Amino acid sequence: MNVSVKPGKLIKGQTGDWEVVIGMEIHAQVTSKSKLFSGASTEFGGEPNSHVSLVDAAMPGMLPVINEECVRQAVRTGLGLNAQINLRSVFDRKNYFYPDLPQGYQISQYKSPIVGEGEVVVELDGGKTATVGIERLHLEQDAGKLLHDQSPTMSYVDLNRSGVALMEIVSKPDIRDAEQAKAYVTKLRSILRYLGTCDGDMEKGSLRADVNVSVRKPGGPLGTRCEIKNMNSINFIGQAIEYEARRQIEIIEDGGTIDQETRLFDPNKGETRSMRSKEEAHDYRYFPDPDLLPLEFTQSYVDELKAKLPELPDQKKARFIESLGLSPYDASVLVAERESADFYETVLAGLADKARDGKLAANWVINELFGRLNKEGHGIADSPVSAAQLAAIVGLIGEGTISGKIAKDLFEIVWTEGGDPRELVEARGMKQVTDLGAIEKVVDDIIAANPDKVAQAKAKPQLAGWFVGQVMKQSGGKANPQAVNDLLKAKLGI
Repeated sequence: MNVSVKPGKLIKGQTGDWEVVIGMEIHAQVTSKSKLFSGASTEFGGEPNSHVSLVDAAMPGMLPVINEECVRQAVRTGLGLNAQINLRSVFDRKNYFYPDLPQGYQISQYKSPIVGEGEVVVELDGGKTATVGIERLHLEQDAGKLLHDQSPTMSYVDLNRSGVALMEIVSKPDIRDAEQAKAYVTKLRSILRYLGTCDGDMEKGSLRADVNVSVRKPGGPLGTRCEIKNMNSINFIGQAIEYEARRQIEIIEDGGTIDQETRLFDPNKGETRSMRSKEEAHDYRYFPDPDLLPLEFTQSYVDELKAKLPELPDQKKARFIESLGLSPYDASVLVAERESADFYETVLAGLADKARDGKLAANWVINELFGRLNKEGHGIADSPVSAAQLAAIVGLIGEGTISGKIAKDLFEIVWTEGGDPRELVEARGMKQVTDLGAIEKVVDDIIAANPDKVAQAKAKPQLAGWFVGQVMKQSGGKANPQAVNDLLKAKLGI
């Protein structure tokens, strides 16, 4: 699969420009009630060691049994990444010793992963896009967790995470700066959440990234890479890349060389520090797991899963642009999170005339609702204004019952007090005045009181806007702006 790499922001050094080359390994926890090879619960936050089966604890004689739901979720993710699905894959043992890995090895996949090459299209500033190639997706077990702060002399081990299914999604080294890297993680997380294959909760560790960074002169050979381990914040990923790239450039420009190593990012200091030298694949002594047969399924199994995939962000965005006339920017904002898209779709469902009011509804969801939610620190799930209420407000504007200005007052009432927008408009006399007779009296009064402005407007017709503003003010925003415009043009002879 050929992927066009988007040039990134070059970094200026003492010896000229440098290019950053970034590849990522995303570890996404599979949405499944039980673990990859055991029936133990994957629920977050249980008492330490309360979700552990004998398989997870690596008791003698315990054999792993593959969880079909995890296989299904991995295949669905591969399909969502436009990737090659391998009908035959093999589980391997990745050997290393660590106290939170009771078996002394991790069951993973090496030469024959479940998913091969794919791609992700990411949105960049200014409406640009970049395509990042996916090298592979494989299934593996998570390790447990070491707790170092419970005792002055010992570390404790919690095996609740041990054996939880992870999808490791490995990108090609196609990312060229920190902004592209952040956009890639954001987009990948969005796709996983649309598919329902990972909840993407980075705070709980459901989605973590290992970031490989190297630098080179533009177009030169690839440099030595360093891996920044276990990043669980999109902003920190950006900061870590910026720091690490500059660190490597300074070392090379001072005549030094980069050691291939694993590093950690310290968000308090905003810098990376060395953790250990980087292992190569041969250090892990991979070999096929003798307890597990190769994983095989049919093309019809894959086709059936493909047929039931939900509409993904790129497809939804294209539909919003094509069928509703939304701008690419507005469509991108609405589809970025599944909850936002679902909310907008519910608003659309409540509109009597989608073709007429779909674009207006997008403006109201993005600017009025999201703007207010962000300002007050609410998520969309806690919105005081429901999708049905917002649809009613938009419908009232679309049919000319209220003006945009009155709609903002109505939105405020619904936000603070609740209620049915149509009933509120009736009860509080908020309807737009379309009766020409009533508007004409106001127009005549303003024209009579401002002869100098009349002369100016006749000479320069664009100054008629001042009269429109005055009429709207005197009518409390209830006069129909179009009717006001038409009347003024006739009265002023412009």
